[in-house]
Amino acid sequence: MARSIYIASAEGFTGKSSVALGLVDLFSSRVQRVGVFRPVARTDTGRDSVLELLLNLPGVDLAYDDCIGVHYEQVHSDQDAALGTIVQHYRELERQCDAIVVVGSDYTDLASPNELAFNARIAANLGTPVLLVVSGLDRTPEEVRQVVDVAVAEFKAGHANVVAIVANRSNPEDLTAVANAIDGALPVFTIPEIPLLSAPTVAELMKAVHGELTSGDPALLDREAESVMVGAMSMEHLLDRLKDGAVVITPGDRADILLGLVAAHSAEGFPSLAAVILNGGFQPPEQVSRLVDGLGQRLPIIRTDLGTYATARGASEARGMLSTGSQRKLDTAKAAFETHVAGDNVAALLDVPRSEVVTPLMFEYELMERARRDRKRIVLPEGTDDRILRAASTILARGFADITLLGTEATIRARAGELGLALDGAAVIDPHEDELRDRFAEEYAKIRAHKGMTVDRAREIVAGVSYFGTLMVHLGLADGMVSGAVHTTAHTIKPAFEIIKTVPGTSIVSSVFFMCLADRVLVYGDCAVNPDPTAEQLADIAISSATTAAQFGVSPRVAMLSYSTGESGSGADVDKVRTATAIVRERRPDLVVEGPIQYDAAVDASVAQTKLPDSEVAGKATVFIFPDLNTGNNTYKAVQRSAGAVAVGPVLQGLNKPVNDLSRGALVKDIVNTVGITAVQAQDAD
Repeated sequence: MARSIYIASAEGFTGKSSVALGLVDLFSSRVQRVGVFRPVARTDTGRDSVLELLLNLPGVDLAYDDCIGVHYEQVHSDQDAALGTIVQHYRELERQCDAIVVVGSDYTDLASPNELAFNARIAANLGTPVLLVVSGLDRTPEEVRQVVDVAVAEFKAGHANVVAIVANRSNPEDLTAVANAIDGALPVFTIPEIPLLSAPTVAELMKAVHGELTSGDPALLDREAESVMVGAMSMEHLLDRLKDGAVVITPGDRADILLGLVAAHSAEGFPSLAAVILNGGFQPPEQVSRLVDGLGQRLPIIRTDLGTYATARGASEARGMLSTGSQRKLDTAKAAFETHVAGDNVAALLDVPRSEVVTPLMFEYELMERARRDRKRIVLPEGTDDRILRAASTILARGFADITLLGTEATIRARAGELGLALDGAAVIDPHEDELRDRFAEEYAKIRAHKGMTVDRAREIVAGVSYFGTLMVHLGLADGMVSGAVHTTAHTIKPAFEIIKTVPGTSIVSSVFFMCLADRVLVYGDCAVNPDPTAEQLADIAISSATTAAQFGVSPRVAMLSYSTGESGSGADVDKVRTATAIVRERRPDLVVEGPIQYDAAVDASVAQTKLPDSEVAGKATVFIFPDLNTGNNTYKAVQRSAGAVAVGPVLQGLNKPVNDLSRGALVKDIVNTVGITAVQAQDAD
């Protein structure tokens, strides 16, 4: 039977969805199949936005209709019948899941007292413990306690079991006072009010004022409007009041203000605006529109027919929702939950032990947890790429690494502002301007003196972002580097070969991919660097891959792959693998290794029993060493696409300090994972 928890509140706008987000994330790190359930779903917007959000999270793989009990109309019609349907649908979902997050109703339809009692009845009939979420916004600690007392009493009256309290949206200065004020018989977690989480996006504001986008980048409509102001005063006074993330409402016939706002948004040293709303139904003159377009800005400019008062009122009433379109909000909500809610305590309350199965999400979660324990500084040379900026924002929000970006600071921070990303805490260095360039040139000239390198020539080379980032790692100014989203693999790793070099006893730099299958993690090497390694190099790759596997919690059982198993085949290719296996056994007698062995014999127990019945590796291999790059690269991609595996890598190994390469098609998630791996490698390199 699935473990479950019922997230309930006694009123609307408590931030229940952000708590649900944190719980789904928590359970995904512990069990294989996480479910979400909405006993009473909204229908006024077509589909329930909270359920849509949770179903789109990694680790949740369920159909929308399977996760709904009833709609509000059915509750109005017959509560008892609705309750029966809710229980029936929940039991059907329960059979598919290991843990379920049940999200109570939103207080947008039923009268509050009746709705609270109905939520209590649902929780009692599902047999699901309740996590009560209350709002501390604009309340004293004593007022929060009163809300808790009333709600807990109501749940007790309905025979529902409240097991913990989350006082969400509390005054940041009152977190301890709120926790102390609430009855200590139950665990209490306090989460501060974070204005960003309730801020509407520009798109939500545009809808609220019945506006349309007249110019600017539509992709920037997903940016949060962190404040709204009416700008009808003179430009000199308005400039003093601008803030990052602000939306400015101004009459459409005030061309002077529009031009001033666009110029300020584009200028270095001024706030990055989220949008401009032109009200009154006026359209700027053609010459002004051409001038705005000529400035090359991407700031969304929205036109509405509403007057100033109606526009300001509509904008002020717009409420922001958590959605998959706002990565910054999701990162912020997850970080707040991780910081203020003791996940192990919640899991213990529900008796949710860690599964022995390792899913991709579990692997990623453990990666972040390990990186967070000893934060390292990772340099990202491609600081102007949007994917890198988004990844940096996520990494900083989740707090598992410190980040240095390379590039022009004004350009990087301006683009991050446009995208609504937070880069607080990130360092930005311009390799062309920074004083480190001379120091790096002297160091590189010394390293490459045997090749005739001069300091003058080195000054040109080290201004390249890959060389600059590599020298930062070499000289201890960064703990690791991740690059390759824009540049080729050679561009990324050539400086590492020249500057960082290989660890003693290793003759070759190689790579592995962590292949995260549905229930386990395998290690594939080498799939990215060496086209046709010799037997000695293949042995190096196997030993390095086994070390990397152990470093990340994969017990190494090494399969040296070939088209033949055991002594059944002959030929140069098989002999190379046979020789490499012998070298591995000689150099590392502690490793469990088998070769040559075919892939099916390495993974399938029944085939292994026939071909190598006494092998410690056959049928249960975890580290797979391919004889050449052609075989390795094609196999990892085939498994990735055909089996739906998550491929994390390539992870470079054999270097003195960690440098890792990205695919030029890397997603933000790939970059985040690679930074996590690099941070863990840096910890072990200390």
